[in-house]
Amino acid sequence: MELSEIRGKIDKIDGQLLKLFLERMELSRDVAQVKAREHLPILNKEREREVLRWAQENSGEFDLYSHRLFSTLFELSRTYQRKYLTTGSAVRSFIEGSLRDTPELFPEGGLIACQGVEGAYSQMAADRMFPRGSVIYFKTFEAVFDAVESGLCTFGILPIENSSNGSVRAVYDLLQVKNVSIVRSERLCISHELLVKPGTELSDVRKILSHEQALGQCSEFLKSLGDKVEIEKCDNTAMAAKFVAQSPDPGVAAISSSNCAELYGLKALSCGHIQNSDNNYTRFICVAKKPVVYPGANRITLVLSCEHRPGALYDVLSHISALELNLIKLESCPMVGHDFEFLFFFEIEASVRDPKVVDMLESLEHSCRSLRYLGNYQEI
Repeated sequence: MELSEIRGKIDKIDGQLLKLFLERMELSRDVAQVKAREHLPILNKEREREVLRWAQENSGEFDLYSHRLFSTLFELSRTYQRKYLTTGSAVRSFIEGSLRDTPELFPEGGLIACQGVEGAYSQMAADRMFPRGSVIYFKTFEAVFDAVESGLCTFGILPIENSSNGSVRAVYDLLQVKNVSIVRSERLCISHELLVKPGTELSDVRKILSHEQALGQCSEFLKSLGDKVEIEKCDNTAMAAKFVAQSPDPGVAAISSSNCAELYGLKALSCGHIQNSDNNYTRFICVAKKPVVYPGANRITLVLSCEHRPGALYDVLSHISALELNLIKLESCPMVGHDFEFLFFFEIEASVRDPKVVDMLESLEHSCRSLRYLGNYQEI
């Protein structure tokens, strides 16, 4: 047969498949009505196994493909049935409340919590987000979260990811447990300098301090120095610069910003490019206690766990794929107290102002072991 003839036959079969699929979905609605009347659960695993076994036994060499086909049909059917059986949804109520309470414009000011000291990259991100904001500094990331949770500060600014050194795991860990929402994010181009006291040269440097993310972003430069230089982690790049300025030791240096050189009376050594990549960006999130969705919000962050079984993560991804949404980030995080089970962080390009997106989140809430919606926001 010619290709056009084969495709004609496929088109005819596809027409029959579509008609049968629509009939099947209508019957799924009838099933949902019966289950609602008799108070039966949506999932009937015994029934699904029975159909899958029958399909595989009658599919010959295509048994794996028929298994996938019917598994997908079951997932679609359950999703459709939930529309008729779901009586309440925490995520839908949460989103509706956040949309209802959102101001028309993103604020220009407020009391902002940042980790570190004056000159920290978090403070630079805060200044860009809030031109008329007042910054309060805290020693740790957790203290920033606590300041927002308690109402001491309206917003908190935290680094969450670097383009060359990956995620800031400590912030992701805190997002799992803190009662805050993400309301904005900002990308900041990061340019590191090696800062020393005036009069110190590179050959004099015996110790370099910085935050572990900055050390990772400058790993090639640090490797080139060999074993003669001690590398020490500290809580913040600006705190490292401040320590060098106050230290009597001329052999101590900090990896920090040129802004901190001016702030703390230090000089930047001419060492060439000390970071691994000139295209070095860090994403900062803005968290708030009150969940709101400001105009222009186009990114959703979720943290969820699914059943510990083959195909469970695929089922989650199929919900997102069905709406043709762009999955920007997927990262796993070990669940403490569980044997090699994981939480998953999702970032999706979407808006909860789209009813189909809310339907998807509601479906995930009922099909996943746990789901936490962390916010719908705009990234600048």
